[in-house]
Amino acid sequence: MKKNKLEEIPNHNSVPILAWDFHYEYLNELKVAFADLKKIKEISVQFGWNEEKLNISDRIKEEVVLVTDPDLKIIFASSGIKRMTGYTEIEVLGKTPKMFQGSATSKTDLKEIKKAIELRIPFEKTIKNYKKDGKTYRCKISASPVFNLKGKLSHFIAFEKEDLNV
Repeated sequence: MKKNKLEEIPNHNSVPILAWDFHYEYLNELKVAFADLKKIKEISVQFGWNEEKLNISDRIKEEVVLVTDPDLKIIFASSGIKRMTGYTEIEVLGKTPKMFQGSATSKTDLKEIKKAIELRIPFEKTIKNYKKDGKTYRCKISASPVFNLKGKLSHFIAFEKEDLNV
């Protein structure tokens, strides 16, 4: 009697179908992160800033990256913006980060952020922001001005993540 091919292979390994779902999800996340990094690279080349110094490639995996022009209009939001706020990149482009603020956002914190922006210095702050559905969340922001190779203010970049330590 002839054996089945699988019977001939001792201890053959099989992978449950569910594992492929996780693998596919992981590949999609990598694809999206790569697309985000490509966009950031294009912006940095166009405006002459050193994105390696900003450590974007490591941070974009865990944090939302927002880039604004000097007038604070959002020109780029990484794909993680949807998970954190409910807004898509298209919905936030051209708007200012004020769109995430509301009555529960600390006025004192906002004044401190405004002062750092005016002085063109980096800042870190955790503030209460609002999602698209109106729910609040604590947003940890680490932001910096970005200067071009000639030393002129080019943009502001913020790395943000939801602070779950309430």
